[in-house]
Amino acid sequence: MNTALPQQLAAVLQDNGWMLATAESCTGGMIAAACTDLAGSSNWFERGFVTYSNEAKTEMLGVDAALIETHGAVSEVVARAMAFGAVRHSRARVSVAVTGIAGPTGGSPEKPVGTVWFGFMIDGLLSSETKRFDGDRAAVRAATVDHALVGLLSRLNAFTP
Repeated sequence: MNTALPQQLAAVLQDNGWMLATAESCTGGMIAAACTDLAGSSNWFERGFVTYSNEAKTEMLGVDAALIETHGAVSEVVARAMAFGAVRHSRARVSVAVTGIAGPTGGSPEKPVGTVWFGFMIDGLLSSETKRFDGDRAAVRAATVDHALVGLLSRLNAFTP
């Protein structure tokens, strides 16, 4: 993982006086861990939600179970709902959410192993994107963490209230 990313993220969040919350499925808390590995992260990291099961997404983040049933946990609408829920259920104004298939099992022709949906919320603005990463489970998870931090940082740097 690029250790400069959390430092850059910390600077941008602190400049704005904002806190970050994470909502993670396939990474199981790895994004939160990458952020909190940085000393002083309590100044800008508010909390992390590890919502691996569908029930956890519903109970902890308020994701509508019907969305999961209709679109699947690995979908744009669920990633966006997770990002929204992370802000709604915290004191943060910024969030990143990830839901994906790290493998080696669980993939399908429509959603192959390595498919990850990202949700981002910055001061009320919601966005999302999908990526497909190659490699084994560890590689997919590591790439997801890096992409989540890069995506969040680029959106924060481009954000104009």
